Amino acid sequence: MSEEEPSFPERSPVAVDIQLARRLVDAQFPEWAGLPLRAVEINGWDNRSFRLGAQLTVRLPSGPWYALQVAKEQQWLPRLAPKLPLPIPEPVAEGIPGQSYPYPWSVYRWIDGRVAHETGISDFSEFATALARFLKALHRIDPSGGPAPGKHNWHRGAAPSVYAAETIDAIDALGSEIPGDAVRRIWDHAVESRWQGDPVWFHGDVATGNLLTRDGSLSAVIDFGSSGVGDPACDLVIAWTFFDRAARDAFRAALGVDQATWSRGRGWALWKALISLVDALEHNPGAAAGPRRDLRRLLDDFGASD
Repeated sequence: MSEEEPSFPERSPVAVDIQLARRLVDAQFPEWAGLPLRAVEINGWDNRSFRLGAQLTVRLPSGPWYALQVAKEQQWLPRLAPKLPLPIPEPVAEGIPGQSYPYPWSVYRWIDGRVAHETGISDFSEFATALARFLKALHRIDPSGGPAPGKHNWHRGAAPSVYAAETIDAIDALGSEIPGDAVRRIWDHAVESRWQGDPVWFHGDVATGNLLTRDGSLSAVIDFGSSGVGDPACDLVIAWTFFDRAARDAFRAALGVDQATWSRGRGWALWKALISLVDALEHNPGAAAGPRRDLRRLLDDFGASD
């Protein structure tokens, strides 16, 4: 695979809103035309989701790259689900372009739960361990025929060096906002190795918005749009974006990954923190606290383990 840096995808040429979702459902699945439709409480950037009745979810890609994920999820999620210890989205139907909307789209079974949040987790270390168990089970599934990194998943599963130019540009742009030498050492350490094993299944976007909880515990993992087969290091980013030191240590111990994979995961997290900080400082300074916190965790972790 070429490591030419991915370009940002175009947005949908039509407004992806509840009116569009209603028209699509009514036209293509008249058996559900009478079911109420409402936007979900927390929506994503790459897809817009709407709850259809009590048991279903409509999911509409917001651009052409994201539309590539529809067929992948329709094909693979039913094969992955029986081998995983927690629920994942279950495709119910696949929609086609229509109503001036140019992409395929999906209907899934609704999964109850709350989006993971610090205040809703009873034991962070146990949460981290449960997530590690899920990821280990996913990584063990036979990857034969699975999708390699590419446009469909923003090249997750490749080496973090796929975003090298963007990372270095962000370091230069931030200047004295960050400890540049230390940050470069983290990045250099992350890109000096490559995944040496066979490709494995990975989720690709293990973030709080894609983790559901019930009664304070991890209850489901959703949004497999960035999934594929390759290097699982991209699944480690949450170690620095959400976990404190104790939970991060529990996560790493339960996963049992080697030092090189941990470092590549740290590289993925560093890339995201840097570009997020650049964007925040340019457009919304109040949002800079999150990436600054993540950078502190990355620097602390690098100093403690390498």
